[in-house]
Amino acid sequence: MASQKYSSHEDGKMSKKDLIDAVAKECDLTKEKAGVAVDAALAHIRDALKAGGEVRIPDFGTFKVAKRKAREGRNPATGATIKIPASRVPKFSPSKGLKDALNA
Repeated sequence: MASQKYSSHEDGKMSKKDLIDAVAKECDLTKEKAGVAVDAALAHIRDALKAGGEVRIPDFGTFKVAKRKAREGRNPATGATIKIPASRVPKFSPSKGLKDALNA
């Protein structure tokens, strides 16, 4: 698949709709089919992370799950101490290829 130059909005952000439009154009698909493909890819990444796995995409990066310990925090409005429960959070580590592409 050939890489196309991303034409960003003035704010430099890409929405899910923009991603679907780009996939549709790049793969010669309807926007509906591209939307299904994007949704399926995101669902598979989410499901792998929920199961405690990781997703490696060569020349892009790795999605994985990290565990945060329970800790104490402060309510900024009242200053009261609160307990923040342990949780699992998604992490993304970019590949060397992605880092190099950003700095080329």
